[in-house]
Amino acid sequence: MRKLLAILFFLATPSMAEEVSAPDKLVNLVHQDCGSCHGLTLKGGLGPDIRPESLSHYDIETLSTVVLDGVPGTAMPPWRPLMSEADAKKIAEYLLQGDLK
Repeated sequence: MRKLLAILFFLATPSMAEEVSAPDKLVNLVHQDCGSCHGLTLKGGLGPDIRPESLSHYDIETLSTVVLDGVPGTAMPPWRPLMSEADAKKIAEYLLQGDLK
């Protein structure tokens, strides 16, 4: 619940949207929210390592689907209610390439 409130605050704060670019917001989301399970350096924790070298066998479509729909039977939640498909693809690109353009 606390995570959901933090995300809603993050998405609904207009001053934050003006100060931080959209790509930076997604990078922050990955490191803060994904990092809470996958480790702040994304090397793994409760969830697996999600750095580019560990995900190189996936494509953008597969990873964006995992982001949007989660993984049933695991702690990976669905983010579809909170983000667009375009943002999920940008996150997948970031996870595969290590940067966000």
